[in-house]
Amino acid sequence: MTDPAYLVIGGANGLGAATARELAREGANVVVSDLGTAVDGTGSDPQPAREIAAKIGEIEDASAVAHFGDAADAEDAEAAVKTTLESFGRLDGVANFAGILRDGMSWSLSEEDWDAVMQSHLRSNFTLLRSAVRHWSSVDNGDESEADGTDAADDRSFLAVSSRGALGNVGQLAYASANAGVLGFVRSASTELHRQDVRVNALVPNGYTRMTETIPEEHRPYTREELPPENVAPAAVYLLSEAAADVTGVTVTAAGDEIGILSEPRQIRTGVAEDGWTVDAVNEVFDSIADGYETTRTDRFL
Repeated sequence: MTDPAYLVIGGANGLGAATARELAREGANVVVSDLGTAVDGTGSDPQPAREIAAKIGEIEDASAVAHFGDAADAEDAEAAVKTTLESFGRLDGVANFAGILRDGMSWSLSEEDWDAVMQSHLRSNFTLLRSAVRHWSSVDNGDESEADGTDAADDRSFLAVSSRGALGNVGQLAYASANAGVLGFVRSASTELHRQDVRVNALVPNGYTRMTETIPEEHRPYTREELPPENVAPAAVYLLSEAAADVTGVTVTAAGDEIGILSEPRQIRTGVAEDGWTVDAVNEVFDSIADGYETTRTDRFL
């Protein structure tokens, strides 16, 4: 049996690069896939992925391959999976750190910026998961085999990376919406794929990255020394690995020295009208239904 192989999207910078290096240190083979864009998604450059792959190759017994592509593009997502299989003969898991930042208030945000953020954060998870699951299903159905260069993985995992911005922030309507969508994506996909032995989890990390550097220095909430991206990597690697074989459908938070579980949305209070509701009836009892719960909700941060 060959060493496990993982595909890390957005693996050339920050949290993705830290996770790719941690996977290699744990004995896994890694494909570092990145489009090499700026933080706002503009431009492209194959060099960052090559540089990280080369650095990983310097780790004892580590092996890494670079892939250049846009995971939100279906063909590129398929090519990234294919690169992993051709390079290492198997695919054990995918971690998607792809994401861009285009801030704007709701009344000034352009359709182009909205679509670009949705493509990078949300569509990329769909195209990647679909490509990976199609491969795993082909192995299960006998359509692909070791003879075809494919070594069936014992544990199959998909890690979708969201953000604490999913809880909402002024000027980040697209970013918050896309990242909240990732959490819904994980809840649905994990349930859908449980019978196929594919684990799907979400990671809500917090660490110093290029996105942090877009904030004026005097307003940055932390420094690299306080929240290094390397501190997030162990949680990501754990969720990807066979050690987390029974963990699926979970949203894990990781920042600095802390790891936690983010609760699922749930109904916390209920009112009942046996004869049905009228507007006046709702008005009369709404405060009592919401008693003890803040209904003017404007502060939305972890």
